[in-house]
Amino acid sequence: MKPSSSWTVPTRRELILVFGLLVVLLFVSQNDGLVFSPESVKLDEVTGKEGNGVQSSFSDNSLRDPRLTWGETPPETTLVAHAAGWNIFDQLYLLNGTLYIVSSNPPTSFPELRLMYSTGREVRNGKEEELKRFPTDKDIRIISLTEARTLFGTSATRIDGPNWLVNDAANQFITHYYHWAAELLFGMWRAYSSLDPFITPDGVTSIPPPRRLMFRFVPCSKWRDYASMNQWVLRGAFPSISMEFSSDWADRASMGRPFVFDRVLIADRAAAGQGAAYHRTWRTASEAFSLRGSPHWWSPVRNNVLEFSGLAPEWVLGPDPGAIGTRQKFVITYISRQGWGRRMLRDEDHEELVRQLTRLKNRYGYEVNVANMDKLSRAEQFQLAGRTTIMMGVHGNGLTSLVWMRPTPRSTVIEFFYPKGIAFDYEYTTRALGMVHYGVWDNITFTRPDVPPFPQYPEGFQGNDIPVNGMVVADLVHRRLQLDQETDD
Repeated sequence: MKPSSSWTVPTRRELILVFGLLVVLLFVSQNDGLVFSPESVKLDEVTGKEGNGVQSSFSDNSLRDPRLTWGETPPETTLVAHAAGWNIFDQLYLLNGTLYIVSSNPPTSFPELRLMYSTGREVRNGKEEELKRFPTDKDIRIISLTEARTLFGTSATRIDGPNWLVNDAANQFITHYYHWAAELLFGMWRAYSSLDPFITPDGVTSIPPPRRLMFRFVPCSKWRDYASMNQWVLRGAFPSISMEFSSDWADRASMGRPFVFDRVLIADRAAAGQGAAYHRTWRTASEAFSLRGSPHWWSPVRNNVLEFSGLAPEWVLGPDPGAIGTRQKFVITYISRQGWGRRMLRDEDHEELVRQLTRLKNRYGYEVNVANMDKLSRAEQFQLAGRTTIMMGVHGNGLTSLVWMRPTPRSTVIEFFYPKGIAFDYEYTTRALGMVHYGVWDNITFTRPDVPPFPQYPEGFQGNDIPVNGMVVADLVHRRLQLDQETDD
């Protein structure tokens, strides 16, 4: 007897097909990277606005609707996040090379323009040079809705987002690995990550990766460093990012057509130098830390770069090597500059330091590496840094690798200076990642708060006769790795 309903019991094959379809749908809904969560971003989550006829910055409609159109007045510009030199805008307009903030509020409702943008001139000392960097009406303006309607008409061509715009000079800092990775990228990601203060320890975040990296003054041939580290970091962190350079900026400026950024983060070194945090730390990226953020803000970038470099997953995301029950060794990495020709230890002190570190290895089983970074491949450099618990070396570019260390209670950077000398490049960067930094003047070690307040470059700072007491350094290393010292700092 047939059932009265038309419904029939599905066959085993039909059930398998349905199950398979559900699996496929689940798979394609997930982001294919470690960093970014599968949550989609809707317009009101991006801009905090409704209506205005604006298409979602991250929707599939971008190619079908490349224009932002309006009736009487254009959508207003929103300053989403502000720190000196690091600012995020929605609906920021661009015409003839000039940025326009469109607002019904008076200009005084925004931060001073010098804290957001500059002429992009090289950073030189002196009040006169500082004034030359202050923005003019040719760089950025705040205009009313009526002025915007007159200038732009009823539409603008969208630059879909999120975008990152760098307003640094071409020949000063960009082609240096430290300034690229530990200052520019460091500050940009810290400012951008303020949009998600809930980034998890394993680097999952709800914010989408930057779609486009733009340079106002840098040509396409002037962003790579001599060791080819800049491009490795950028492509490792954001594999799909596209880039525009000074010629592209000039193209847009010459067209006489208004553009509008859906969302743009502007990084401006000169503007960051106007902030209070910079004058306390001497690091432009420090200004971005006035914004809210997750304690794990750097994890998405670190994890992506290390995975791109081939580091084993257990080192990228595994437990703290010092935790009870783990089998990973503590890793000590001494980045040697001997033979570099500039800023080197005395030969006898270098040799004694290596002997003392070897003694620690033999007695306690620590892994000890004496690394000449220029002798390692790029992948090997990142892999070594990603496994390192304590990194040490003379002040120099090799210590940039500290940004790939995993922050744990024991993670420490030990920096050797000529006595009475101090620079804050690596000291601040270490602390910004939640790790501990020690400076060493021969047989004297110091850390916060007992650090000189200003940079000091005595005669001998750049020389090849820098003393260091290997026994003092080895004792510091061992103390930092002991369980009962875990929370001392």
